[in-house]
Formats: sequence, structure tokens, C-alpha cells
Amino acid sequence: MRRWLDEDVIAQGRLPLLCFLLGFIVGFLLIRLSVRLIRKQVRWWPGNLRSGGVHIHHMVFGVILVLASGIGMVTLYQSADTATASALAAAFGVGAALVLDEFALIFYLRDVYWEEQGRTSVDAVFVALAVTGLLLLGFHPLWMLDINDFRSDPNTEVRIFVVAFSLVNLALAATVIAKGKIWTGLFGMFFLPLLVVGALRLSRPGAPWARWRYADRRRLMYRAIVRERRYRRPVIRAKIFVQDLVAGKPDVEHVRTAAEAELTRTVVPAPPAPHRHHLSLFSHDHEPDPLPESELEPAAPDHPTP
Repeated sequence: MRRWLDEDVIAQGRLPLLCFLLGFIVGFLLIRLSVRLIRKQVRWWPGNLRSGGVHIHHMVFGVILVLASGIGMVTLYQSADTATASALAAAFGVGAALVLDEFALIFYLRDVYWEEQGRTSVDAVFVALAVTGLLLLGFHPLWMLDINDFRSDPNTEVRIFVVAFSLVNLALAATVIAKGKIWTGLFGMFFLPLLVVGALRLSRPGAPWARWRYADRRRLMYRAIVRERRYRRPVIRAKIFVQDLVAGKPDVEHVRTAAEAELTRTVVPAPPAPHRHHLSLFSHDHEPDPLPESELEPAAPDHPTP
């Protein structure tokens, strides 16, 4: 552990990033502990902060902390030593945790902290942790793109190759995200084979890609729905269990019920894209029929398809 810290973190200039990650984790755990104690109305805990009858969300303190530490990092960018930069990064991480813990409030513009929509905050926290962890391990988006060599290398062929490679990465990432595979697209920016696999596999049935490409190809849409329901069920159950565990209400029966409800709500064929042609007496002949319920039963796993 000490060797990893010295050689892979400190020597590579990643100590501030590590401090940011630790500050983020500590801030998130402490604020989750605080809101649980407040919800249980523990006597010795101070409870919610109010000013003039208005509840002050902890997101407000997160914004202030992020702003203050961010200004400090920008101001001391060239003159700060490693200790100062690490302290500011840790403060920034704590502030970011306070903000993302109430990300659902920002997204929905209402307090849904203890509601189902509140799980959006947990998703945002997981994304931040995953990206920071990858950066700390030395992975970078467009991993073949070395900025210093790209700027200094006079070879035109090298520059063209790097630009072309970057464009291919971005195109693959856009395709994967259009297929509804957000996590695959995110991690694929750090690991190219994931982008290739995600781009070749079937789209999720409710994604924009399915609306554009599968509306008139009922068999592909059917396979996408079967695949989604079969392979997403354990993933959704695990996700809901972790979210409930973090939120303080883990319950196996609720996980099963919520997972089936989410599958019913989300795993549906994407609506067809608007018809590009003018109205025609025969336009209805080109619209696909809805899939019958009997076709939505589990089937054999699909094979890769472009």
C-alpha cells in the first residue's frame, strides 16, 4: 500500500486527486449518517438547520464549499505546494459530495430525497466515484491521446492518426450512448474494447437507436426487449438494493417489487420516429404493429448484431 502510494500516486502527481476522492467518500458517508439520525429524530443530534422558517439543505453548504475551494485552487494553481493543493482538493470533494447527495433535488426541482426519484442522487454519486477511481488508477478518456506528444510531435501523420483515433472513439461513444448504454459509454472512454462491444450489441429497446433503427424491424425489437428483461432484472435488483441500503431502508421484498415495477415501466418498445414524409393515404401501411404480450416472454439469449 505504501509503495503504491509513493510510486503510483505521489510520484505521478495524483495526491490531490486521492484527497478529493477521500474527501468525497467521507463527506458522503457523514452526511448520510446525519440525515439518518435526523430522520430517526435522535435527541442528541442537532437536526435540520433552519433560517426564518426555511429549511437549509446541505446542498447549500456544498455549493459554498465547492466555490470557496475551487477559487482557492484556481488562485494558487502555480504557487501552491502539494499539501495546500491536497487540502483544497479534499475540501472540494466534501463539497461535491454534499451537492451530489441532493442531485435529485436539482434534477427534479423538488425535494424527493426519501422518494423513489431520490435514487438519482445515489446514481450521481456512483458515477462520480467511478470516474474518480479510474482517473486515480491512471486511466484517461481517449487513452491513446498524449497531449504533450500531440503538441510537440512535428510528424503530420502522427497528428492525423491521433485526431482520427479520437474521432472514432467519440463516434463509438455517441453510438453506445444512443443505444442507451450510459455506463458502457462512460467506461468505454477509458477502455476502447468496451465501446466496440457496446456499439456492436443490440440497443436497449427504449433508447433513441431503437426508435431510429428497430421501429420497422419487429424481430430486432422483440430480441432487444427479451434481452433487456432477462439480463437487466438482476442488475436492477442489485442497484435498488444498494440504493436502499445507502438510503437506509434495505428490504428484499421491496427490491423485488420495485425491480419488476421498474422493468414494466422502462422496458418498453421505443415509440417510432416521426414520419419524414408528407401525409399519405397509405402511410399507415409502414407503421409497425405493437408487439403482443405473448412475444415478451423470455427467449434464448441473442447474438451480437450490428
